Amino acid sequence: MKFVDEAPVNVRAGNGGNGCLSFRREKYIPKGGPDGGDGGDGGSVILVADVNLNTLVDYRYQRNYQAENGEPGRGKDCTGGKGEDLVLKVPVGTTVIDEGSGAVLGDLVEAGQSLVVARGGHHGLGNTRFKSSTNRAPRKTTPGEEGESRQLRLELKLLADVGLVGMPNAGKSTLIRAVSAARPKVANYPFTTLTPNLGVVQVGPYRSFVMADVPGLIEGASAGAGLGIRFLKHLTRTRILLHLVDVLPADGTDPLDNARAIESELQAFSPTLAARDRWLVLNKMDLLPADEADAVCETLVNGLHWSGPVYRVSAIAATGTQALCEDIYEYLVRRQELLETDSEARDAELAMQARMQAEAREQIEGLRTAQKGNASVAENDEDDDDDDYDVDVVYQP
Repeated sequence: MKFVDEAPVNVRAGNGGNGCLSFRREKYIPKGGPDGGDGGDGGSVILVADVNLNTLVDYRYQRNYQAENGEPGRGKDCTGGKGEDLVLKVPVGTTVIDEGSGAVLGDLVEAGQSLVVARGGHHGLGNTRFKSSTNRAPRKTTPGEEGESRQLRLELKLLADVGLVGMPNAGKSTLIRAVSAARPKVANYPFTTLTPNLGVVQVGPYRSFVMADVPGLIEGASAGAGLGIRFLKHLTRTRILLHLVDVLPADGTDPLDNARAIESELQAFSPTLAARDRWLVLNKMDLLPADEADAVCETLVNGLHWSGPVYRVSAIAATGTQALCEDIYEYLVRRQELLETDSEARDAELAMQARMQAEAREQIEGLRTAQKGNASVAENDEDDDDDDYDVDVVYQP
């Protein structure tokens, strides 16, 4: 299955039906008077969040959608039928953007939430509506209004409580495999993860949270290096980030330089996202000799000027992961309680979310524009193959 998190679509609501010009004509009833009915309203286009969907792939192959037109009115004061609304299902977490104005029309973050993206045209009036004591045989009608037409861009951002960031092969996929039922691909080469993965972490009975693993970053990702920053937008909905650092990289690079590179890319992508609560997770501790572990960790923490929580784990051996997950759950509970009881904190969170979404859109649009300036990339864009990945989607909410 292809994982598609962006899709342009064109939607058009139905036109309203025209009013009818008609007069009553029956035997032995002369001058029966006007009896033209109104037309029917056009159908609207409505998006509905469906928890059973996890990709926008269907909208990559069909981009034009139109609701049904309203029927015209008829004689004998018969009103035309209303056009059927067109209901389009999208995954939970879909943001709807108007391509023309760039405005965000809505954010579907709850199952069953709906959004009218194009309203149907209003019906026309039949000549019956215009009869009066001074105009007993009106020949006036009105046409139905045209339905709204919009060019939209659908953007999917996965809903998760915790997001993992780090260099390729830092152990993000191994960690999510160790603490959840998700089974993303794991291998000893970079970029084994090509699409985001979700896993539910069960801490105890009725105690769980959702963790998201996105493809690894490298230096220059904000300029399009590697897989770029297109998947970072999925982290804008998370409440906390885990920065995984490989303490003994297989390629011989300096773990401190790697950690600083990730910080720089986060800052370039979204300063607000970079300021999000972030915990440092030093992974692959089992590879370090016991007498060197403390010194290596201290060098990393001091070099990063880190003041937040620090955890030492070995994802492959599941060492230290249970304590990490329990602390994450407790943090999420406290954070949720604060948002429910403190209106100022809730408003600040909503404002932060809005800033992150705006910064993410600006960066991704800028990168897309720069890539389209390259002739070879533009050629590939004709088939839209650059945005699709023929890989299995590991999505286990």
